[in-house]
Amino acid sequence: MPQENATLTVRRLQSVTDAQLQGLAGLLVDCVEGGASVSFMQPLSVDHALAFWRCVADGVDGGERALFVAEDAEGIVGTVQLILAQPDNQPHRADVAKMLVHRRARRQGLGAALMRAAEQTAKACGKTLLVLDTASGEAERLYERSGWQRVGVIPGYALLPAGEPCDTTYFYKALEV
Repeated sequence: MPQENATLTVRRLQSVTDAQLQGLAGLLVDCVEGGASVSFMQPLSVDHALAFWRCVADGVDGGERALFVAEDAEGIVGTVQLILAQPDNQPHRADVAKMLVHRRARRQGLGAALMRAAEQTAKACGKTLLVLDTASGEAERLYERSGWQRVGVIPGYALLPAGEPCDTTYFYKALEV
């Protein structure tokens, strides 16, 4: 069920086309170039970004991941993943990963719309607990406003794309199904 506003559509992809892979790769490159700590270093090549998204697409095809995209008239401007496949003793849980919003589409409520879509799908899949981590300071405000609970901070957990260390904050959200 796509969510729309005047210029934006958020929807879940059931499979990923080559054109969508290109759009997702462009989005990832933009975020890394903008300094977002999303597991990649600068410079990020389109080929490396495409390889990452092909692995994600395999997980979507296998039912292990739910992939959401936000699109405007120019293409994909945001995405988030819900990792549904968990260990046997955690069937009630899913991880939220790779929340990305293109620099040209920030501050328009896109992150919140993507999170709502992921949470609705998690509920529909019977998940009652969501977990995520984020570079400290990057999206914490969004998660806190959306009802996520901060667990704690691990200092120096990762590197920013240019190589400086950054802290990582963990969050969880209990869902009512």
